[in-house]
Amino acid sequence: MSRRSIFEALSGLLLVLFVAMLSETVVSTALPQIIGALKGTQSQYTWVVTATLLTATASTPIWGKLADLYDKKRLLQASIVIFVVASIASGFAQNSAQLIAFRALQGLGVGALQILVQIVMAAMISPRDRGRYYGYLGAVMAVATVGGPLLGGLIVDTSWLGWRWCFLIGVPFSVVSFALLQKTLKLPVVRRGDVKIDYWGAALLAGGVSLLLIWVTFVGDKFAWLSWQTGAMVGAGLLILAVAVWVESRVAEPIVPLGIVARRNTALAILASLAVGMAMFGGAVFLGQYFQIGRGYSPTEAGLLTIPMMVGVLGSSTIVGRLTTRTGKVKSYIVAGVIVLTAGFAALATIDQSTSLVFVGAGMFLVGVGVGMAMQNLVLVVQNSVHLNEIGAASGTVTFFRSLGGTIGVSVLGAVLANRVSDNIAHGLSRIGVNPAAGGGDAGNLDVSALPGPIREIVRAAYGDATGHIFLFSALIAVVGIVAAAFLKPVTLRDSLDLPDDAPAAEAAGETAVAVGAAVPAAAASETGSSASR
Repeated sequence: MSRRSIFEALSGLLLVLFVAMLSETVVSTALPQIIGALKGTQSQYTWVVTATLLTATASTPIWGKLADLYDKKRLLQASIVIFVVASIASGFAQNSAQLIAFRALQGLGVGALQILVQIVMAAMISPRDRGRYYGYLGAVMAVATVGGPLLGGLIVDTSWLGWRWCFLIGVPFSVVSFALLQKTLKLPVVRRGDVKIDYWGAALLAGGVSLLLIWVTFVGDKFAWLSWQTGAMVGAGLLILAVAVWVESRVAEPIVPLGIVARRNTALAILASLAVGMAMFGGAVFLGQYFQIGRGYSPTEAGLLTIPMMVGVLGSSTIVGRLTTRTGKVKSYIVAGVIVLTAGFAALATIDQSTSLVFVGAGMFLVGVGVGMAMQNLVLVVQNSVHLNEIGAASGTVTFFRSLGGTIGVSVLGAVLANRVSDNIAHGLSRIGVNPAAGGGDAGNLDVSALPGPIREIVRAAYGDATGHIFLFSALIAVVGIVAAAFLKPVTLRDSLDLPDDAPAAEAAGETAVAVGAAVPAAAASETGSSASR
Protein backbone atom coordinates (compact mmCIF):
# COMPACT_ATOMS: atom_id res chain seq x y z
CA MET A 1 0.00 0.00 0.00
CA SER A 2 1.14 3.57 -0.67
CA ARG A 3 1.98 5.91 2.20
CA ARG A 4 -1.30 7.80 1.67
CA SER A 5 -3.33 4.59 1.59
CA ILE A 6 -1.64 3.41 4.78
CA PHE A 7 -2.52 6.61 6.64
CA GLU A 8 -6.12 6.49 5.41
CA ALA A 9 -6.57 2.92 6.65
CA LEU A 10 -4.60 3.72 9.81
CA SER A 11 -7.15 6.37 10.79
CA GLY A 12 -9.90 3.73 11.08
CA LEU A 13 -7.61 1.16 12.68
CA LEU A 14 -6.29 3.48 15.40
CA LEU A 15 -9.73 4.92 16.11
CA VAL A 16 -11.32 1.54 16.82
CA LEU A 17 -8.25 0.37 18.77
CA PHE A 18 -8.41 3.52 20.89
CA VAL A 19 -12.08 2.89 21.70
CA ALA A 20 -11.44 -0.79 22.51
CA MET A 21 -8.50 -0.08 24.81
CA LEU A 22 -10.40 2.79 26.41
CA SER A 23 -13.22 0.43 27.37
CA GLU A 24 -10.87 -1.58 29.58
CA THR A 25 -9.80 1.31 31.81
CA VAL A 26 -12.52 3.97 31.44
CA VAL A 27 -14.38 2.25 34.28
CA SER A 28 -11.45 2.32 36.71
CA THR A 29 -12.20 5.71 38.27
CA ALA A 30 -15.94 5.19 37.84
CA LEU A 31 -16.02 1.72 39.43
CA PRO A 32 -16.43 2.91 43.04
CA GLN A 33 -19.62 4.72 41.98
CA ILE A 34 -20.75 1.95 39.60
CA ILE A 35 -20.37 -0.82 42.17
CA GLY A 36 -21.84 1.41 44.86
CA ALA A 37 -24.91 2.13 42.70
CA LEU A 38 -25.34 -1.56 41.86
CA LYS A 39 -24.75 -2.60 45.51
CA GLY A 40 -21.73 -4.73 44.59
CA THR A 41 -18.70 -5.98 46.57
CA GLN A 42 -14.91 -5.65 46.33
CA SER A 43 -14.70 -9.02 44.54
CA GLN A 44 -17.25 -7.84 42.00
CA TYR A 45 -15.28 -4.60 41.67
CA THR A 46 -12.26 -6.58 40.49
CA TRP A 47 -14.33 -8.86 38.24
CA VAL A 48 -15.85 -5.98 36.26
CA VAL A 49 -12.30 -5.42 34.97
CA THR A 50 -11.09 -9.02 35.11
CA ALA A 51 -14.03 -10.41 33.08
CA THR A 52 -13.10 -8.26 30.09
CA LEU A 53 -9.39 -9.03 30.41
CA LEU A 54 -10.03 -12.74 30.83
CA THR A 55 -12.11 -13.22 27.68
CA ALA A 56 -9.88 -10.85 25.71
CA THR A 57 -6.82 -12.80 26.79
CA ALA A 58 -8.26 -16.25 26.13
CA SER A 59 -9.58 -15.30 22.69
CA THR A 60 -6.52 -13.36 21.44
CA PRO A 61 -4.55 -16.32 20.01
CA ILE A 62 -7.75 -17.66 18.42
CA TRP A 63 -8.35 -14.40 16.56
CA GLY A 64 -4.68 -14.30 15.61
CA LYS A 65 -4.86 -17.76 14.04
CA LEU A 66 -8.13 -16.99 12.26
CA ALA A 67 -6.42 -13.96 10.70
CA ASP A 68 -3.91 -16.32 9.06
CA LEU A 69 -6.75 -18.40 7.63
CA TYR A 70 -9.53 -15.97 6.68
CA ASP A 71 -10.20 -12.44 5.40
CA LYS A 72 -8.58 -10.06 7.91
CA LYS A 73 -10.89 -7.17 7.03
CA ARG A 74 -14.08 -9.18 7.58
CA LEU A 75 -12.77 -10.50 10.91
CA LEU A 76 -11.95 -6.96 11.99
CA GLN A 77 -15.44 -5.72 11.13
CA ALA A 78 -17.07 -8.69 12.89
CA SER A 79 -15.12 -7.88 16.06
CA ILE A 80 -16.37 -4.27 15.91
CA VAL A 81 -19.96 -5.53 15.80
CA ILE A 82 -19.36 -7.78 18.84
CA PHE A 83 -17.80 -4.88 20.72
CA VAL A 84 -20.67 -2.47 19.93
CA VAL A 85 -23.40 -4.94 20.97
CA ALA A 86 -21.63 -5.77 24.26
CA SER A 87 -20.99 -2.08 25.02
CA ILE A 88 -24.68 -1.23 24.63
CA ALA A 89 -25.67 -4.19 26.84
CA SER A 90 -23.16 -3.15 29.53
CA GLY A 91 -24.56 0.37 29.51
CA PHE A 92 -28.02 -0.94 30.37
CA ALA A 93 -26.96 -3.52 33.01
CA GLN A 94 -29.24 -3.58 36.08
CA ASN A 95 -26.95 -5.34 38.58
CA SER A 96 -23.32 -6.33 39.08
CA ALA A 97 -23.79 -9.88 37.76
CA GLN A 98 -25.27 -8.61 34.48
CA LEU A 99 -22.50 -6.05 34.12
CA ILE A 100 -19.78 -8.68 34.61
CA ALA A 101 -21.43 -10.99 32.03
CA PHE A 102 -21.74 -8.25 29.41
CA ARG A 103 -18.19 -7.11 30.10
CA ALA A 104 -17.02 -10.67 29.42
CA LEU A 105 -18.75 -10.52 26.02
CA GLN A 106 -17.16 -7.14 25.40
CA GLY A 107 -13.77 -8.73 26.04
CA LEU A 108 -14.21 -10.98 22.99
CA GLY A 109 -14.41 -7.91 20.79
CA VAL A 110 -11.59 -6.14 22.61
CA GLY A 111 -9.27 -9.14 22.28
CA ALA A 112 -9.99 -9.36 18.57
CA LEU A 113 -9.41 -5.66 17.94
CA GLN A 114 -6.15 -5.57 19.91
CA ILE A 115 -4.55 -8.26 17.81
CA LEU A 116 -6.25 -7.78 14.43
CA VAL A 117 -5.19 -4.13 14.20
CA GLN A 118 -1.56 -5.18 14.67
CA ILE A 119 -1.91 -8.03 12.16
CA VAL A 120 -3.47 -5.78 9.51
CA MET A 121 -0.66 -3.25 10.01
CA ALA A 122 1.91 -6.03 9.65
CA ALA A 123 0.30 -7.06 6.36
CA MET A 124 0.73 -3.51 5.02
CA ILE A 125 4.10 -2.34 6.41
CA SER A 126 7.61 -3.85 6.60
CA PRO A 127 9.14 -4.38 10.09
CA ARG A 128 11.67 -1.57 9.62
CA ASP A 129 8.99 1.01 8.74
CA ARG A 130 6.64 -0.60 11.24
CA GLY A 131 8.69 0.87 14.08
CA ARG A 132 7.42 4.38 13.29
CA TYR A 133 3.81 3.31 12.85
CA TYR A 134 3.95 1.11 15.94
CA GLY A 135 5.10 4.21 17.78
CA TYR A 136 1.75 5.77 16.86
CA LEU A 137 0.02 2.50 17.77
CA GLY A 138 1.75 2.37 21.14
CA ALA A 139 0.88 6.00 21.81
CA VAL A 140 -2.80 5.36 21.04
CA MET A 141 -2.88 2.26 23.24
CA ALA A 142 -1.09 4.08 26.04
CA VAL A 143 -3.28 7.18 25.93
CA ALA A 144 -6.40 5.00 25.90
CA THR A 145 -5.15 2.80 28.75
CA VAL A 146 -3.97 5.61 31.00
CA GLY A 147 -6.40 8.30 29.77
CA GLY A 148 -9.39 6.03 30.37
CA PRO A 149 -9.51 6.85 34.09
CA LEU A 150 -9.61 10.60 33.31
CA LEU A 151 -12.48 10.20 30.86
CA GLY A 152 -14.34 7.92 33.27
CA GLY A 153 -13.99 10.49 36.03
CA LEU A 154 -15.32 13.28 33.81
CA ILE A 155 -18.30 11.15 32.76
CA VAL A 156 -19.44 10.19 36.25
CA ASP A 157 -18.93 13.73 37.55
CA THR A 158 -21.11 15.16 34.75
CA SER A 159 -24.66 15.13 36.09
CA TRP A 160 -26.40 14.82 32.71
CA LEU A 161 -24.29 11.79 31.68
CA GLY A 162 -23.81 9.32 34.54
CA TRP A 163 -21.73 6.13 34.81
CA ARG A 164 -23.65 4.23 32.10
CA TRP A 165 -22.05 6.45 29.47
CA CYS A 166 -18.68 4.93 30.36
CA PHE A 167 -19.86 1.97 28.26
CA LEU A 168 -22.00 3.79 25.70
CA ILE A 169 -19.62 6.58 24.71
CA GLY A 170 -17.49 4.34 22.45
CA VAL A 171 -20.43 3.11 20.34
CA PRO A 172 -20.68 6.01 17.85
CA PHE A 173 -16.89 6.07 17.35
CA SER A 174 -16.89 2.33 16.67
CA VAL A 175 -19.57 2.79 14.00
CA VAL A 176 -17.51 5.55 12.37
CA SER A 177 -14.40 3.34 12.35
CA PHE A 178 -16.40 0.50 10.74
CA ALA A 179 -17.39 2.82 7.89
CA LEU A 180 -13.82 4.16 7.52
CA LEU A 181 -12.35 0.68 7.28
CA GLN A 182 -14.98 -0.39 4.76
CA LYS A 183 -13.90 2.47 2.50
CA THR A 184 -10.12 2.66 3.02
CA LEU A 185 -8.80 -0.78 3.97
CA LYS A 186 -7.76 -2.72 0.87
CA LEU A 187 -6.02 -6.04 1.54
CA PRO A 188 -5.58 -9.00 -0.79
CA VAL A 189 -7.66 -11.99 0.29
CA VAL A 190 -5.81 -15.30 0.26
CA ARG A 191 -8.32 -18.14 0.36
CA ARG A 192 -7.24 -21.57 1.54
CA GLY A 193 -9.29 -24.66 0.92
CA ASP A 194 -7.55 -26.88 3.52
CA VAL A 195 -8.39 -24.77 6.61
CA LYS A 196 -8.64 -26.71 9.88
CA ILE A 197 -9.49 -24.74 13.02
CA ASP A 198 -8.03 -26.02 16.28
CA TYR A 199 -11.22 -25.94 18.36
CA TRP A 200 -9.87 -28.34 21.00
CA GLY A 201 -6.72 -26.31 21.52
CA ALA A 202 -8.70 -23.07 21.80
CA ALA A 203 -11.15 -24.56 24.32
CA LEU A 204 -8.45 -26.18 26.45
CA LEU A 205 -6.28 -23.06 26.46
CA ALA A 206 -9.17 -20.79 27.47
CA GLY A 207 -10.41 -23.27 30.09
CA GLY A 208 -7.04 -23.82 31.76
CA VAL A 209 -6.18 -20.13 31.95
CA SER A 210 -9.67 -19.18 33.19
CA LEU A 211 -9.63 -21.78 35.95
CA LEU A 212 -6.28 -20.57 37.30
CA LEU A 213 -7.41 -16.94 37.22
CA ILE A 214 -10.63 -17.77 39.05
CA TRP A 215 -8.53 -19.52 41.71
CA VAL A 216 -6.32 -16.46 42.08
CA THR A 217 -9.36 -14.25 42.60
CA PHE A 218 -10.86 -16.29 45.45
CA VAL A 219 -7.86 -17.83 47.22
CA GLY A 220 -7.12 -16.33 50.61
CA ASP A 221 -10.67 -14.98 50.86
CA LYS A 222 -13.19 -17.74 50.13
CA PHE A 223 -10.74 -20.54 50.98
CA ALA A 224 -7.16 -20.99 52.22
CA TRP A 225 -4.02 -21.22 50.09
CA LEU A 226 -3.49 -24.75 51.39
CA SER A 227 -6.92 -26.32 50.95
CA TRP A 228 -8.67 -28.93 48.85
CA GLN A 229 -10.19 -26.17 46.73
CA THR A 230 -6.72 -24.88 45.87
CA GLY A 231 -5.51 -28.37 45.02
CA ALA A 232 -8.52 -29.08 42.84
CA MET A 233 -8.48 -25.80 40.91
CA VAL A 234 -4.71 -25.50 40.44
CA GLY A 235 -4.30 -29.19 39.65
CA ALA A 236 -7.15 -29.17 37.16
CA GLY A 237 -5.94 -25.94 35.55
CA LEU A 238 -2.39 -27.21 35.06
CA LEU A 239 -3.67 -30.57 33.76
CA ILE A 240 -5.90 -28.83 31.21
CA LEU A 241 -2.99 -26.65 30.04
CA ALA A 242 -0.75 -29.72 29.77
CA VAL A 243 -3.34 -31.41 27.56
CA ALA A 244 -3.58 -28.18 25.53
CA VAL A 245 0.19 -28.28 24.90
CA TRP A 246 -0.09 -31.93 23.82
CA VAL A 247 -2.92 -31.05 21.41
CA GLU A 248 -1.02 -28.05 20.01
CA SER A 249 1.99 -30.24 19.27
CA ARG A 250 -0.08 -32.56 17.06
CA VAL A 251 -2.69 -30.52 15.17
CA ALA A 252 -2.06 -29.15 11.67
CA GLU A 253 -3.11 -25.56 12.47
CA PRO A 254 -2.35 -24.95 16.19
CA ILE A 255 -3.77 -21.88 17.91
CA VAL A 256 -0.39 -21.31 19.61
CA PRO A 257 2.35 -22.69 17.31
CA LEU A 258 4.89 -24.27 19.65
CA GLY A 259 7.61 -23.95 17.02
CA ILE A 260 7.34 -20.16 17.19
CA VAL A 261 7.03 -20.02 20.98
CA ALA A 262 10.13 -22.23 21.38
CA ARG A 263 12.37 -19.76 19.55
CA ARG A 264 14.66 -17.93 21.91
CA ASN A 265 13.60 -14.35 21.20
CA THR A 266 9.91 -15.22 21.14
CA ALA A 267 10.09 -17.01 24.49
CA LEU A 268 12.02 -14.15 26.10
CA ALA A 269 9.72 -11.53 24.59
CA ILE A 270 6.76 -13.41 26.09
CA LEU A 271 8.31 -13.29 29.58
CA ALA A 272 9.01 -9.57 29.29
CA SER A 273 5.48 -8.96 27.93
CA LEU A 274 3.97 -10.45 31.09
CA ALA A 275 5.63 -7.70 33.15
CA VAL A 276 4.57 -4.95 30.75
CA GLY A 277 0.99 -6.24 30.72
CA MET A 278 0.82 -6.09 34.48
CA ALA A 279 2.07 -2.49 34.36
CA MET A 280 -0.53 -1.36 31.81
CA PHE A 281 -3.61 -2.68 33.57
CA GLY A 282 -2.69 -3.02 37.24
CA GLY A 283 -1.43 0.55 37.46
CA ALA A 284 -4.41 2.16 35.75
CA VAL A 285 -7.04 0.15 37.64
CA PHE A 286 -5.77 0.37 41.21
CA LEU A 287 -4.25 3.85 41.14
CA GLY A 288 -7.70 5.21 40.33
CA GLN A 289 -9.09 3.43 43.40
CA TYR A 290 -6.17 4.67 45.50
CA PHE A 291 -6.80 8.32 44.62
CA GLN A 292 -10.56 8.12 45.21
CA ILE A 293 -10.96 5.85 48.23
CA GLY A 294 -7.50 6.19 49.79
CA ARG A 295 -7.02 9.93 49.25
CA GLY A 296 -10.60 11.21 48.96
CA TYR A 297 -10.42 12.78 45.49
CA SER A 298 -13.34 12.93 43.07
CA PRO A 299 -13.37 10.68 39.96
CA THR A 300 -12.35 13.61 37.73
CA GLU A 301 -9.51 14.59 40.07
CA ALA A 302 -8.38 10.96 40.24
CA GLY A 303 -8.27 10.83 36.45
CA LEU A 304 -6.26 14.06 36.26
CA LEU A 305 -3.77 12.68 38.78
CA THR A 306 -2.95 9.79 36.39
CA ILE A 307 -1.77 12.22 33.67
CA PRO A 308 1.96 11.73 34.53
CA MET A 309 1.68 8.07 33.48
CA MET A 310 -0.10 9.03 30.26
CA VAL A 311 2.55 11.65 29.44
CA GLY A 312 5.34 9.12 30.06
CA VAL A 313 3.82 6.48 27.78
CA LEU A 314 2.84 8.90 25.03
CA GLY A 315 6.24 10.60 24.87
CA SER A 316 8.41 7.50 25.11
CA SER A 317 6.41 5.37 22.65
CA THR A 318 6.41 8.10 20.00
CA ILE A 319 10.09 8.98 20.35
CA VAL A 320 11.34 5.40 20.64
CA GLY A 321 9.15 4.35 17.69
CA ARG A 322 10.94 6.86 15.45
CA LEU A 323 14.35 5.89 16.79
CA THR A 324 13.58 2.22 16.13
CA THR A 325 12.73 2.94 12.49
CA ARG A 326 15.87 5.08 12.08
CA THR A 327 18.31 2.58 13.63
CA GLY A 328 16.56 -0.76 13.09
CA LYS A 329 17.59 -1.74 16.64
CA VAL A 330 15.17 -2.68 19.42
CA LYS A 331 16.91 -4.58 22.24
CA SER A 332 18.48 -1.57 23.94
CA TYR A 333 15.14 0.23 24.12
CA ILE A 334 13.40 -2.84 25.55
CA VAL A 335 16.03 -3.38 28.25
CA ALA A 336 16.05 0.30 29.23
CA GLY A 337 12.25 0.36 29.24
CA VAL A 338 11.83 -2.60 31.59
CA ILE A 339 14.48 -1.18 33.96
CA VAL A 340 12.66 2.16 34.11
CA LEU A 341 9.38 0.30 34.59
CA THR A 342 10.80 -1.60 37.57
CA ALA A 343 12.12 1.62 39.11
CA GLY A 344 8.66 3.16 38.80
CA PHE A 345 7.02 0.19 40.51
CA ALA A 346 9.64 0.27 43.27
CA ALA A 347 8.81 3.93 43.90
CA LEU A 348 5.06 3.26 43.99
CA ALA A 349 5.64 0.37 46.41
CA THR A 350 6.47 2.94 49.13
CA ILE A 351 3.29 5.02 48.91
CA ASP A 352 0.58 5.25 51.57
CA GLN A 353 -2.39 7.54 52.27
CA SER A 354 -0.16 10.55 53.06
CA THR A 355 2.55 10.25 50.38
CA SER A 356 3.32 13.44 48.44
CA LEU A 357 1.42 13.58 45.16
CA VAL A 358 4.61 14.82 43.47
CA PHE A 359 6.35 11.58 44.47
CA VAL A 360 3.38 9.46 43.33
CA GLY A 361 3.35 11.33 40.01
CA ALA A 362 7.08 10.71 39.51
CA GLY A 363 6.59 6.98 40.08
CA MET A 364 3.70 6.88 37.61
CA PHE A 365 5.76 8.79 35.03
CA LEU A 366 8.56 6.20 35.25
CA VAL A 367 6.06 3.37 34.82
CA GLY A 368 4.62 5.13 31.77
CA VAL A 369 8.03 5.69 30.18
CA GLY A 370 8.93 2.03 30.70
CA VAL A 371 5.70 0.77 29.14
CA GLY A 372 6.09 3.07 26.14
CA MET A 373 9.66 1.96 25.45
CA ALA A 374 9.06 -1.78 25.75
CA MET A 375 5.48 -2.66 24.84
CA GLN A 376 5.34 -2.52 21.04
CA ASN A 377 9.04 -3.27 20.54
CA LEU A 378 8.48 -6.70 22.09
CA VAL A 379 5.87 -7.41 19.39
CA LEU A 380 8.31 -6.18 16.71
CA VAL A 381 10.99 -8.63 17.90
CA VAL A 382 8.62 -11.53 17.36
CA GLN A 383 7.18 -10.29 14.05
CA ASN A 384 10.69 -9.77 12.68
CA SER A 385 11.50 -13.45 13.11
CA VAL A 386 8.53 -15.05 11.28
CA HIS A 387 7.18 -15.32 7.74
CA LEU A 388 4.30 -13.11 6.63
CA ASN A 389 1.89 -16.06 6.71
CA GLU A 390 2.81 -16.62 10.39
CA ILE A 391 2.30 -13.00 11.46
CA GLY A 392 -1.17 -13.63 12.85
CA ALA A 393 -0.23 -16.58 15.06
CA ALA A 394 3.03 -14.97 16.21
CA SER A 395 1.44 -11.60 17.02
CA GLY A 396 -1.51 -13.33 18.67
CA THR A 397 0.80 -15.39 20.86
CA VAL A 398 2.86 -12.49 22.21
CA THR A 399 -0.23 -10.29 22.64
CA PHE A 400 -1.97 -13.18 24.40
CA PHE A 401 0.77 -13.41 26.99
CA ARG A 402 0.88 -9.63 27.43
CA SER A 403 -2.89 -9.63 28.02
CA LEU A 404 -2.44 -12.64 30.30
CA GLY A 405 0.03 -10.60 32.31
CA GLY A 406 -2.55 -7.84 32.61
CA THR A 407 -5.27 -10.30 33.63
CA ILE A 408 -3.02 -11.99 36.17
CA GLY A 409 -1.96 -8.57 37.41
CA VAL A 410 -5.51 -7.36 38.01
CA SER A 411 -6.58 -10.71 39.51
CA VAL A 412 -3.56 -11.20 41.79
CA LEU A 413 -3.20 -7.58 42.81
CA GLY A 414 -6.96 -7.32 43.34
CA ALA A 415 -6.95 -10.40 45.59
CA VAL A 416 -3.93 -9.13 47.55
CA LEU A 417 -5.49 -5.68 47.89
CA ALA A 418 -8.83 -7.08 49.08
CA ASN A 419 -7.17 -9.25 51.74
CA ARG A 420 -4.86 -6.46 52.87
CA VAL A 421 -7.71 -3.93 53.06
CA SER A 422 -9.86 -6.38 55.01
CA ASP A 423 -7.09 -6.88 57.59
CA ASN A 424 -6.41 -3.14 57.85
CA ILE A 425 -10.10 -2.33 58.36
CA ALA A 426 -10.43 -5.04 61.01
CA HIS A 427 -7.43 -3.64 62.92
CA GLY A 428 -8.72 -0.09 62.59
CA LEU A 429 -12.17 -1.01 63.88
CA SER A 430 -10.64 -2.88 66.81
CA ARG A 431 -8.63 0.22 67.78
CA ILE A 432 -11.80 2.32 68.15
CA GLY A 433 -13.57 -0.43 70.10
CA VAL A 434 -15.78 -1.79 67.32
CA ASN A 435 -16.04 -5.55 66.84
CA PRO A 436 -15.22 -6.13 63.13
CA ALA A 437 -17.41 -9.23 63.02
CA ALA A 438 -20.39 -7.52 64.61
CA GLY A 439 -20.49 -3.84 63.79
CA GLY A 440 -18.05 -3.28 60.97
CA GLY A 441 -19.57 -5.33 58.23
CA ASP A 442 -20.63 -2.25 56.30
CA ALA A 443 -17.04 -0.99 56.24
CA GLY A 444 -16.50 -3.07 53.12
CA ASN A 445 -18.99 -0.91 51.25
CA LEU A 446 -17.19 0.88 48.40
CA ASP A 447 -19.59 3.81 48.66
CA VAL A 448 -17.28 5.43 51.22
CA SER A 449 -19.24 8.69 51.44
CA ALA A 450 -22.19 6.77 52.94
CA LEU A 451 -20.12 5.50 55.90
CA PRO A 452 -20.01 7.17 59.35
CA GLY A 453 -17.11 9.59 59.83
CA PRO A 454 -14.76 7.44 61.98
CA ILE A 455 -15.28 4.31 59.86
CA ARG A 456 -14.84 6.33 56.66
CA GLU A 457 -11.39 7.46 57.80
CA ILE A 458 -10.43 3.88 58.70
CA VAL A 459 -11.46 2.67 55.23
CA ARG A 460 -9.50 5.47 53.51
CA ALA A 461 -6.39 4.64 55.55
CA ALA A 462 -6.80 0.93 54.78
CA TYR A 463 -6.90 1.50 51.01
CA GLY A 464 -4.16 4.12 51.05
CA ASP A 465 -1.72 1.93 52.95
CA ALA A 466 -2.57 -1.29 51.06
CA THR A 467 -1.97 0.12 47.57
CA GLY A 468 1.80 0.42 48.03
CA HIS A 469 1.89 -3.21 49.11
CA ILE A 470 0.48 -4.47 45.80
CA PHE A 471 3.00 -2.50 43.74
CA LEU A 472 5.82 -4.24 45.60
CA PHE A 473 4.62 -7.44 43.92
CA SER A 474 4.62 -5.66 40.57
CA ALA A 475 8.23 -4.53 41.07
CA LEU A 476 9.36 -8.07 41.88
CA ILE A 477 7.68 -9.47 38.77
CA ALA A 478 9.13 -6.68 36.63
CA VAL A 479 12.62 -7.87 37.63
CA VAL A 480 11.86 -11.07 35.70
CA GLY A 481 11.17 -8.85 32.70
CA ILE A 482 14.62 -7.26 33.04
CA VAL A 483 16.31 -10.66 33.01
CA ALA A 484 14.29 -11.80 29.97
CA ALA A 485 15.03 -8.58 28.05
CA ALA A 486 18.75 -8.81 28.84
CA PHE A 487 18.98 -12.26 27.21
CA LEU A 488 17.22 -11.22 23.98
CA LYS A 489 19.36 -11.66 20.89
CA PRO A 490 20.20 -8.33 19.25
CA VAL A 491 18.32 -8.08 15.96
CA THR A 492 18.16 -5.60 13.12
CA LEU A 493 14.66 -5.04 11.79
CA ARG A 494 14.32 -6.06 8.14
CA ASP A 495 13.08 -3.76 5.39
CA SER A 496 11.17 -6.42 3.43
CA LEU A 497 7.59 -7.41 4.19
CA ASP A 498 8.43 -11.14 4.29
CA LEU A 499 11.37 -13.28 5.36
CA PRO A 500 13.59 -15.14 2.91
CA ASP A 501 12.77 -18.85 2.99
CA ASP A 502 15.82 -19.86 5.02
CA ALA A 503 15.50 -17.27 7.80
CA PRO A 504 13.43 -19.29 10.30
CA ALA A 505 15.77 -22.23 9.93
CA ALA A 506 18.73 -19.97 10.58
CA GLU A 507 17.16 -18.59 13.74
CA ALA A 508 16.23 -22.06 14.94
CA ALA A 509 19.89 -22.96 14.60
CA GLY A 510 20.80 -20.10 16.91
CA GLU A 511 21.82 -17.48 14.38
CA THR A 512 20.73 -13.87 14.74
CA ALA A 513 18.12 -12.55 12.30
CA VAL A 514 19.60 -9.81 10.11
CA ALA A 515 18.19 -7.08 7.96
CA VAL A 516 17.43 -8.19 4.47
CA GLY A 517 16.33 -4.87 3.00
CA ALA A 518 19.85 -3.96 1.96
CA ALA A 519 20.64 -7.47 0.81
CA VAL A 520 17.48 -8.21 -1.13
CA PRO A 521 16.73 -5.95 -4.10
CA ALA A 522 13.26 -4.54 -4.47
CA ALA A 523 12.45 -6.98 -7.25
CA ALA A 524 13.45 -9.94 -5.13
CA ALA A 525 11.41 -8.63 -2.20
CA SER A 526 8.43 -8.30 -4.50
CA GLU A 527 8.90 -11.86 -5.71
CA THR A 528 9.09 -13.08 -2.12
CA GLY A 529 5.79 -11.32 -1.37
CA SER A 530 4.17 -12.92 -4.43
CA SER A 531 5.38 -16.33 -3.38
CA ALA A 532 3.96 -15.83 0.11
CA SER A 533 0.60 -14.82 -1.36
CA ARG A 534 0.49 -17.94 -3.55
